[in-house]
Amino acid sequence: MNGRVALGIEYDGSEFLGWQRLKHGKTVQLALEQALSFVADTPVTVTCAGRTDSGVHARCQVVHFDAPCERPLRAWLMGANARMAHAVTVRWAVPVESTFHARFSAVARRYRYRIINRAVRSSIGRDYLTWERLPLDADAMHRAAQALLGEHDFNAFRSIQCQAPHARRDMQHIAVYREAEEVIVDVRANAFLHHMVRNLVGSLLLIGRGERAESWLAEVLASRDRTQAGPTALASGLCFLGPLYPARFGLPEEVSA
Repeated sequence: MNGRVALGIEYDGSEFLGWQRLKHGKTVQLALEQALSFVADTPVTVTCAGRTDSGVHARCQVVHFDAPCERPLRAWLMGANARMAHAVTVRWAVPVESTFHARFSAVARRYRYRIINRAVRSSIGRDYLTWERLPLDADAMHRAAQALLGEHDFNAFRSIQCQAPHARRDMQHIAVYREAEEVIVDVRANAFLHHMVRNLVGSLLLIGRGERAESWLAEVLASRDRTQAGPTALASGLCFLGPLYPARFGLPEEVSA
């Protein structure tokens, strides 16, 4: 088929310099576009739901492209996978209407941050976890995080490199919980700023270690001052779970609101 196609992409970010195509270095976008261009026998450019930084993983990044030639959906799926290293996989391919846009049609985006919380580092899965050796109070972190719910100016939690025209975002869900030796932070918002999740986690870690009071996070949010927040958490623990779209687009259930 030709027309507009949406893809669900899974990748291990530890092998890449992030999502966005660069003039130098290995990126996920470059790998995917090269594979699709081979299938199409002509250049193909994709648009993603949300860019990820170097070392950040994705369970279901969503992209769209306008197919420049007639190919069955299976060709886009299997042909692209055959041309890429195992660090990137196209999980599904579906036709979408021409009004669908991977970035602008999304109503939410979801991330998960995983922290291995024990006295010694992790060897298995170390590329997908951040290690914190001091005991963390996950309940205190969760309570503090609830101050972030709703629409706020998140300027205190974005990087100086952020190019977004404004810092107002709608935090729809945030939860911090423990599963055995892991402390997990789940977040969902309409959109995120550059380094926003990692800066939030860096601040929550200070609360989890008892270095800051639970009320401190709300004060940092109100300050709109990046220098008042905690350090940027490492990229290794962060995974983009995927965006959410209105059901009318007919995408798989895992990315449909």
